[in-house]
Amino acid sequence: MLETFDAARLATAGPRTLSDVLEQGRIVYLPRCPVELPDEADLDVLRDQLAGAITRKNVSYHPEADSVRGLDPKSPLYPATYRALTRLRLNIAGWTQRTMPDLLRNADIGTCSFRPMEEAGRAIDAHKASELIHVDAGAYGATNGDRILRFLVNVHPTRDRVWASKGDFRSVFARHAGRAGFTGPNGHIGRLEKNALDELLSALLKGVSAVVPLAKVLDTSPYDRAMKRFHDYLKDSPEFQNEIQHHVEIRFAPYSAWMVFADGVSHGCLSGQHCFIWTALTPLANAHFPELAPINVLRAAA
Repeated sequence: MLETFDAARLATAGPRTLSDVLEQGRIVYLPRCPVELPDEADLDVLRDQLAGAITRKNVSYHPEADSVRGLDPKSPLYPATYRALTRLRLNIAGWTQRTMPDLLRNADIGTCSFRPMEEAGRAIDAHKASELIHVDAGAYGATNGDRILRFLVNVHPTRDRVWASKGDFRSVFARHAGRAGFTGPNGHIGRLEKNALDELLSALLKGVSAVVPLAKVLDTSPYDRAMKRFHDYLKDSPEFQNEIQHHVEIRFAPYSAWMVFADGVSHGCLSGQHCFIWTALTPLANAHFPELAPINVLRAAA
């Protein structure tokens, strides 16, 4: 599941090497983050002071509003947080576009967030808990079948970030589609394409977002609703969470980075603190292996 690219292997990688690994349901591990990180002064602010000031699960820079959510704009920590997230967002975008140009063509470069809290044992709603293994559904609005690419960096100076997985989307769906109500005698996937009403809602939200930029996150689609249904089933299912046979744990060292299609690989963060998470939506049309994309796995099942 984990494919390691050290500096030497990165130097010989072609434009499709890393993206093919990602599309095939594996995690690209970079033992040393290849992207310039925020300076140590800003990192110290985020690591030492931010946990007590956030108002949400994490802090996120939203480009459509050019603002950081999860932190009071009047907070003395806001300038350092804004500076760190915006610079890192651009640095990761540039690196991924150079390294995987075909995959990132016309990609929607989304948020960049920072998670200052210890993930283990957080008192948080189950559907938002990072510890529970899941596949991502939606990414600040409708994906319509495009892929959710994450680039993560562990900036804890001494501790690993520990993940668990129970396989890629295709294998997890094959094992649990019936129990989740998608297949079988009474199963129902439903339509995955937008109808006229869906298109109208998207158009209205697009219009509203010209005035209220964050209205964009309210958009949805039949595919995204189906994925949210499966996401919630996985988090709510003790049978899935306690599944031992397919359970794998992965450790990410301090200052390492990794990339994953978060809609295509089941994952949960068992422990860890101080992590950057960058998100982009890559067009399904860019896929080298479109049959492995979750929307096409669902179409095949339907």
